[in-house]
Amino acid sequence: MFYGQSFLILKKKTAKEWKYYTNHSFIKRLSNNTLQKSKFINYLIQDYLFLIQFSKAWSLAIVKSENLEEMKICSNTVNGLINFEMDLHINLCKSYGIKKHTLVNATEKNKNIAYTRYVLNCGHSGDFLDLICALMPCVLGYAEIGLKIKNSKPSNQMYQKWIQTYSSEEYQNISQEVGKLFDNAIKLRLGKNYKKTYKWKKLINIFKTSTLLETDFWEMALE
Repeated sequence: MFYGQSFLILKKKTAKEWKYYTNHSFIKRLSNNTLQKSKFINYLIQDYLFLIQFSKAWSLAIVKSENLEEMKICSNTVNGLINFEMDLHINLCKSYGIKKHTLVNATEKNKNIAYTRYVLNCGHSGDFLDLICALMPCVLGYAEIGLKIKNSKPSNQMYQKWIQTYSSEEYQNISQEVGKLFDNAIKLRLGKNYKKTYKWKKLINIFKTSTLLETDFWEMALE
């Protein structure tokens, strides 16, 4: 699946980090059904807290937008997070006997805080490009992982539901839209020769850091 030219270039620039993130043992265990249920529950609880902060980051992107099209895409993403992805987590946790009260009152782990606050800081201290670039590894990484393990049939139906969610046409469409948003935002602000600019070098570093923090999130789930 093609998620945009800029994303493709960033992946190549951070190939080692990206490969480790998208081929992490957490994902391998989830797809082949060797992931312990307790580890998946740990992940779900932290990811619920993560999505709250990510929704704030995408809301901030609306404020940082410079045109109506950017605002529409960012607002649609916020809507998808709040009314689709977070509901998925609530329902999955409910299936494991974890009530919404437990989710709401759970404590964020340090690696979760480090990642989400880094992304929010990119938005608060930087511009639209900084923020979207920091968000890309999560949105497009999950889309890529979902497609990669789409045909996995773990006996644990909760794992299968997770795979179906991120490989679904709906999520893939959102991811393609985000990739296109990033491409257009770069061309608008940096021009056709964006790869020669200082800003592009900064975006590579942001993308790399977010990718490493995504990997830390998998590690946190397995702790």
